Amino acid sequence: MMVRVFIVGALLMSAGALNAQSLSPAPTASPSLEQRVADLEAYVNNAARGSDSANAKTVSNISGPGPGHNGWMMTASALVLFMTLPGLALFYGGLVRQKNVLSILAQCLGIAGLVAILWWAVGYSLVFSRGSPVLGGLRFSFLHGVDARPNGDYSYWVSQNIFAMYQLMFAIITPALIIGAVAERMRFAAVLAFVAVWMFVVYFPIAHMVWGIDGLMNGVWNEHARITAIDFAGGTVVHMSSGWSALVLCALLGPRLGFRKEIMAPHSMVLCMVGSGMLWVGWYGFNAGSALGADAIAANAFTTTTMATAVASFTWAMLEYVLRGKPSVLGFCSGAVAGLVVITPACGYVDPTGAVIIGIAAGIVPFFACTKLKSWFHYDDALDTFGVHAVGGTLGAFLTGLFATETVNGNLSGAPATQNGLTKVIGHSLWLEQLKAISITIFLAVVASAIIGLVVKTAIGLRIAPEVERQGLDINEHGEEGYMVSG
Repeated sequence: MMVRVFIVGALLMSAGALNAQSLSPAPTASPSLEQRVADLEAYVNNAARGSDSANAKTVSNISGPGPGHNGWMMTASALVLFMTLPGLALFYGGLVRQKNVLSILAQCLGIAGLVAILWWAVGYSLVFSRGSPVLGGLRFSFLHGVDARPNGDYSYWVSQNIFAMYQLMFAIITPALIIGAVAERMRFAAVLAFVAVWMFVVYFPIAHMVWGIDGLMNGVWNEHARITAIDFAGGTVVHMSSGWSALVLCALLGPRLGFRKEIMAPHSMVLCMVGSGMLWVGWYGFNAGSALGADAIAANAFTTTTMATAVASFTWAMLEYVLRGKPSVLGFCSGAVAGLVVITPACGYVDPTGAVIIGIAAGIVPFFACTKLKSWFHYDDALDTFGVHAVGGTLGAFLTGLFATETVNGNLSGAPATQNGLTKVIGHSLWLEQLKAISITIFLAVVASAIIGLVVKTAIGLRIAPEVERQGLDINEHGEEGYMVSG
């Protein structure tokens, strides 16, 4: 048996050596058999190679990326893009009126292209290069040096160009979520202008503070973090930042014409259901992919994402059943998305039972936020971006502080987490650290979005003309119609 293990190991090492020839310099000394076996174990466990240490005297024969982890991360990247195109586009598109369906698709496509350009130019660098606790530097501007070699700050086995593309998909979907609150009444040019500035002022700083290796709120990996908070896949970075910004923007725009006077029912619940199903499928790349490898933590994130989402979908619809007498498809879909949102920051840190509890909370709290808050305060959050993403993201960030456990994710008890005191707060006062991160995220998103929105409103205007709104954005803003009626 041992002979077979060493034969397989030798074959893997040989393949890795061929792959590494174009990725790294020749070893300064040949690694011993013991070191080579240790590297193979590191690959299987998604851990650091022995030669990654500062005092290593040899270079690993497999110093390049690991094909399995790279393969999973390319798949996860495609899944996260699938969440926006076509998942979110169809989910939101089905919820608006027929005359505005193409405007949602165009905004999702436009944001994808715009953010990709910003990410290539400076966005990736501002988030993931070393810099200050609030914002990264310009080392990776224009993706300079972002090649097939791994960046050891974030992953030992995933090519940095794949890591950069994976994180780009997060950067794309985050501002795309905002358009749900302002649907059917915001100019396309204003959407692009707002998003372009918002990425620099809100998304890039928050993403660096939470995920950057020297970020202010990176409680797992930054031993000098001032706030030892945790966010596995984007509760603060993605959902809170977009959701709270969406509330501000929809307040600046004002309600749609006929709001609370006319019926503005979704034009296609079929599209909504198809889109929500795509979101659920794509979210596995979002959450399990955030493990940055096909490892045990990814498996746990996959499991907890499934449980929380299913439970939340069922809970939301059953609340409708009890309170209104009918469980709606929209209720099932909204509950599923709420479950996905709330479990996101916790999925890699909680066990399945914690996920079920989080799923129940996700089915209850956003339900009342969407059904009661709007009627109390009369804001027109057209597609419930605030109720689901802001409220759900905030709830998830807080519950992560209550249910995170070291038994699920050993990184919570390993270096440098031990050095920065994170292990002292797990199960004790982590929720206080989460509240600090929540407060900073809300403050930055709300204040910055208000300023950006006012500037764009003054410069080019935010809202379409009343006659355009009555006729619909599709034909007026894009010269097309989503549905052609034959004579």
